[in-house]
Amino acid sequence: MVSKNTICLWYDGTALDAAQFYAETFPDSAVGTILRAPGDYPAGRQGDVLTVEFTVVGIPCLGLNGGPAFSHNEAFSFQVATDDQAETDRLWNAIISNGGQESACGWCKDKWGLSWQITPRALTAAIADPDRAAAKRAFEAMMQMTKIDIAVIEAARRG
Repeated sequence: MVSKNTICLWYDGTALDAAQFYAETFPDSAVGTILRAPGDYPAGRQGDVLTVEFTVVGIPCLGLNGGPAFSHNEAFSFQVATDDQAETDRLWNAIISNGGQESACGWCKDKWGLSWQITPRALTAAIADPDRAAAKRAFEAMMQMTKIDIAVIEAARRG
């Protein structure tokens, strides 16, 4: 592993499946080295996939098949900035249609329990608008959404 700092994500035997999904779904993502256990361990057997190095949108990660003791929660999420509605829809729909769950305000969860924020750049610009009334309108529109609809955000921003 080249990176000095890597995000380690805990999985219950499904790290390789998750890494492959991320690599197929997100730009600048890939599966790297797969390490198989040299002996039995509490969550698996010799020869099982122990760790998977992968990159998600340029961020180095390590998937650890540590067993069922820990699960993902919303305290950690990947936030992916999207450039348009087509990209927003593609990423959101890929996560949801692969066993994921919708949440609020651009958040969703993949089938492994990892949270994602699929955040259009237009939303970030709208809620940072120096015109605080425009920012508030955009923010209030976002609060009513699951997947972000850029046209609705921009209309709310304009008033």
